[in-house]
Amino acid sequence: MSASASPEIGRSLQAGAILTNYHDQGSGRPVVLIHGSGPGVSAWANWRLNIGPLAEHFRVLAPDMAGFGFSERVPGITYDKALWVQQLLDFLDALGLDNVDLVGNSFGGGLALAFAIAHPSRVGKLVLMGSAGTKFPLTPGLDAVWGYQPSFESMRALLDIFAFNRALVNDELAELRYQASIRPGFQESFSAMFPPPRQNGVDALASDETAIAALPHRALIVHGREDRVIPPAASRQLFELIPQAELHMFGQCGHWTQIEHTARFNQLVIDFLK
Repeated sequence: MSASASPEIGRSLQAGAILTNYHDQGSGRPVVLIHGSGPGVSAWANWRLNIGPLAEHFRVLAPDMAGFGFSERVPGITYDKALWVQQLLDFLDALGLDNVDLVGNSFGGGLALAFAIAHPSRVGKLVLMGSAGTKFPLTPGLDAVWGYQPSFESMRALLDIFAFNRALVNDELAELRYQASIRPGFQESFSAMFPPPRQNGVDALASDETAIAALPHRALIVHGREDRVIPPAASRQLFELIPQAELHMFGQCGHWTQIEHTARFNQLVIDFLK
């Protein structure tokens, strides 16, 4: 697929072992957006409503993590937290970026936490939205997301889980996300990431609580009160653990804070990072 055929395809960069697709907009302080782990997801699909507004203030970088979007799928690779953290490190090194702010959504929040713990000097501030990274009982919603089998009906049901506001959930969006999930290689890599028992996937993305509590970074934690994928209690736990944390909870909001409350989410992040 050519770059002109899809807005999801940006630039390419060799980040260690992974030829990485990423978006690069704006100028100034570098801010890296790390997407979630839904079926058919890409950095653009996750952050399309946020990249432009944030790029008015910062240099915004949004990579497709290994196994997602249009980054390289290396045969025989093991998809795990260590791989993704290494990819992020290699990505920053390839761009010559010594220190960045990280914004992580769900799975991406777990990676942002793990990266900040492993490489604290490379991170300025953290924004964790509906974030993984702690141990919690697997929710039925997350089990459904990670256990997705491609069909329009299954994708429509997932969108009902993701969003509190059903006005955001329509057949056109479901069809777009379903078609994205069946692109060559997408489902194969996705299904290999979080096999049953999927509680193991939650635990594998979690970081040690003592290490979280030792983080020196300022952190903005954002969550939807009606989130059925990552429990709001997970963000409350992060708020209790991280010394320099602030917590913003949106009512009448599911897992897609950046989509369901786009303008307010963008302004929160801009104000915090500035």
